[in-house]
Amino acid sequence: MSAAPTKPVTNNLDAFLMPFTANKQFKKNPRLLAKAKGVHYWTPEGRRVIDGTAGLWCVNAGHGREEIKAAIAAQLEEMDYAPSFQMGHPKAFELAARHAAMLPGDLNHAFYCNSGSEAVDSALKIALAYHRATGQGTRTRFIGRERGYHGVGFGGISVGGMVNNRKAFSAATLQGVDHLPHTHLPAKNAFSRGEPENGAELADELERIVALHDASNIAAVIVEPCAGSTGFLPPPKGYLKRLREICTKHGILLIFDEVITGFGRLGTAFAADYFGVIPDLMTVAKGISNATVPMGGVFVRKPVYDGLLSGAENAIDLFHGYTYSAHPLACAAASAVLDIYKTDGLFQRSAELSKYWEDGVHSLKGTSGVIDIRNLGLAAGIDLEARAGAVGARGYDTFVKCFEMGLLVRQGGDTLAMSPPLIIEKTQIDEVIDIVGKAIKQAA
Repeated sequence: MSAAPTKPVTNNLDAFLMPFTANKQFKKNPRLLAKAKGVHYWTPEGRRVIDGTAGLWCVNAGHGREEIKAAIAAQLEEMDYAPSFQMGHPKAFELAARHAAMLPGDLNHAFYCNSGSEAVDSALKIALAYHRATGQGTRTRFIGRERGYHGVGFGGISVGGMVNNRKAFSAATLQGVDHLPHTHLPAKNAFSRGEPENGAELADELERIVALHDASNIAAVIVEPCAGSTGFLPPPKGYLKRLREICTKHGILLIFDEVITGFGRLGTAFAADYFGVIPDLMTVAKGISNATVPMGGVFVRKPVYDGLLSGAENAIDLFHGYTYSAHPLACAAASAVLDIYKTDGLFQRSAELSKYWEDGVHSLKGTSGVIDIRNLGLAAGIDLEARAGAVGARGYDTFVKCFEMGLLVRQGGDTLAMSPPLIIEKTQIDEVIDIVGKAIKQAA
């Protein structure tokens, strides 16, 4: 007689397979967050932790905003769900109009989904659909960039350039994908403040790829304006403008993945505003709803939208979508977030704090083990010297030390990344820098 199946115990940590986590290591010494308000988390035992990463680059307006809670509750009372396939609800159209009004140039149409990963795969499909609808069906190739992160869908990991995210799934990645070289040049640009001086010429690699495949076979180029998950890499001066020029020259769509940079991170609404470069498609998520309800989106320029809608009136224009596209609760949350960004002036606040933030993070130059620091807006990356034969160990130990001392940072390998909520105060920035410095020294 077989033994009865074992039922999981309530709060059994082993029951949850955690994403992007060394599960066995974590569950031996778990780091749990139980409450959040403003720029702080609290652990279950009541210890306060500064949120140095705005959750996962997403809680731009700070935690626990009453206005968002009220908007979600009101929408839930009015209507919990409505489909977006051959139907609609007013808040989806109202939100799209609000987003269109704040976007640069003719980026004035929105497709909604539930995450950054979905946004990227949606943008890739929109690019293919556009070219097919306009008689350019041979344009099927995509070009990403080394060290790029575009989510975890098969499209996203195909155009992404982070090795560990790709290697286990390489057999199922998209065919016909090339990658531009990354722009991280520490030998020339170490300890850059803002946009690095060197590296704009790396955009010209796109011309080589075009010559190899011919422009008539290339659908789109996708890049993060500032690479985020790889340790925050601002682009060299002039790099994005050069990419725009080459894409325009060859009729290739340019996609900006603004899942991280969108909604105020650089002190402007979008990185497209900051750099003065308008992409054909823009992916967003995270700050769109302040992470209260999962939401993502693709913003689309008018010529692309018009191309998609060039078929018969009764024909479906895009054979793509999600059950929860433009979910009413997400739309209510996102609209309330836009009100907060405006009334609190958070994009301007981000711009005003960025110099103070820059001076703070660069004050860590000279700390033992720090080999590079870079920043733009309210974000920064810090590279630590790897221990011999133990790549990533110093970074992980520093991350843990930060948490033990009351600060949450992001860690990938031997790189720390920070992106605090836009509501952070100067005294809290001082506290962040102080803790990071102490943690780096203790983990040396």
